[in-house]
Amino acid sequence: MFTVQNVTSLDDPLLEPYRTMKWQTDHQRSNIFVAEGEKVVRRLLESNLTVQSLLLPEKWLKEYENIFRGRTEMIHAFIAEKQTLETLTGFSMYQGVLAVATVPEPTPLARILDKKKSNLLLLAVDGLSSAENLGGIIRTSVAFGVDALVIGETCCHPYLRRSVRGSMGAVFKMPHVISTDLAATLTELNEAGVQTVAAHPHTKTKFLCHANLQHASCIILGSEGDGISPKVLAACREIVAVPMENEIDSLNVGNAAAVFLYEAFRQRQLSR
Repeated sequence: MFTVQNVTSLDDPLLEPYRTMKWQTDHQRSNIFVAEGEKVVRRLLESNLTVQSLLLPEKWLKEYENIFRGRTEMIHAFIAEKQTLETLTGFSMYQGVLAVATVPEPTPLARILDKKKSNLLLLAVDGLSSAENLGGIIRTSVAFGVDALVIGETCCHPYLRRSVRGSMGAVFKMPHVISTDLAATLTELNEAGVQTVAAHPHTKTKFLCHANLQHASCIILGSEGDGISPKVLAACREIVAVPMENEIDSLNVGNAAAVFLYEAFRQRQLSR
């Protein structure tokens, strides 16, 4: 179900999230997020998340009509030409398609563990500050079969606007666990039989090719600058590195995620 309204300004209270797209703290406080781009908005409409409104050119509204028929909530669709939307929002847009939706509730860790999945695969992030990096990591995680993302207390939120955009909507398929003490959460995982594997470049004890990731595992990634914090690192059962040459001592965190998750995916495919 949806209503349609032409707009020439963003004065309507329902359009406030589009006026304040740079005010991420306000959006978090209101428990909403903005999705950008035709593919991301399409994937949002195809998901089970609650969509509040759309702001887009009329031609794209017609493209989404079939998807609307399958939704039960009331969605307010505001339409204007792309040039008008760019003027109103102050953003340059490739397609001029935006949507506002409600951030889904985080999944309790106990619910993830209750599944008792023998090859459970989790990814935990510690101190990650770049929403773009987190979005790319989420997209990689979905591609390689991660069951849930564990967000540490010093990490940015997965439903920031740039994270949603960087994930290309893959975040809508990824359960997320919010940890207020990542070290304690990792200890809980260890006690539950989930091996915690730190992706840490400064070790020669064990390389990734020697790690067994076929069983229930949680891979931990650290911040862009400092890596995994000492407290979190101490809670990990294994510390694993990717061997590198030519005096390169670390990878971009997004690249590290892809390498570790592909190796886990590869091992699990071979064990089938």
